[in-house]
Amino acid sequence: MKITVVIPTYNRVALLPRAVESVLSQTYRADEIIVVDDGSTDDTCQMVQSHFPEVKIISQPNKGVSAARNMGIVHASNKWIAFLDSDDVWREDKLQLQVAYHKQNPQILFSHTAEVWMRDDKMVKQKRKHQKPQGFCFYENLDFCKIAPSTVMFHKKIVDDIGLFDEKLIVCEDYDMWLRILKKYPVGFVDEALTTKYAGDHEQLSFSYQAMDQFRLQALQKHLPDREVCKMMENKLTILTKGAQKHHNETVIHFCTQMKDLVSHCC
Repeated sequence: MKITVVIPTYNRVALLPRAVESVLSQTYRADEIIVVDDGSTDDTCQMVQSHFPEVKIISQPNKGVSAARNMGIVHASNKWIAFLDSDDVWREDKLQLQVAYHKQNPQILFSHTAEVWMRDDKMVKQKRKHQKPQGFCFYENLDFCKIAPSTVMFHKKIVDDIGLFDEKLIVCEDYDMWLRILKKYPVGFVDEALTTKYAGDHEQLSFSYQAMDQFRLQALQKHLPDREVCKMMENKLTILTKGAQKHHNETVIHFCTQMKDLVSHCC
């Protein structure tokens, strides 16, 4: 199996080398590594070119992580693609074990792995609700995203079928993508912590948005009039509306009103 690793990045020149080195040290070598620089204003391009000549770097104006991942997918030379966020790292046998899983399960075109969460050099305990899904599990993932991009490997047949990341979503783009995949495909799972996800020592995009459910609702509406989707949207709208009213956020209140009308019409 030939694999292209796609690493989207934006102004993380200090963290990016750690991610790239974790790919280069894999026991199963990636055939291609693409770093997509999403309009960084630091020295990302120069650093990659000088320190990692074997890595292909693509630069684009700042369009967000969805556009960066899509750029990597479009330019990938291989049928199998693995994502790694520029602030995360892989265990050295991550690709080897995931490739072995796909060879043993050739019908599975989409898989992920367990992961370790680190914050301020301390391991974060994951709750039961964060248990990783497998198989046909669309409904188990309606509440929030349980599949981390840095753990994912998939075949290009999937994006040829369901499309690329939704570039209109500022956040929750991974939640949206995985739901669209899980609606039609089972997900495989390698139950070993092969990815380390870091938080706390730098700004993460998702922490900047208090009303994440606003973006989850935009993803969920694509699956109306599914009965369970309707129920989930109603629950999220109740919570989001209360929060918006408490903080007098008229924009979100208006969004909730429109979304409630849509749900009521479809369900």
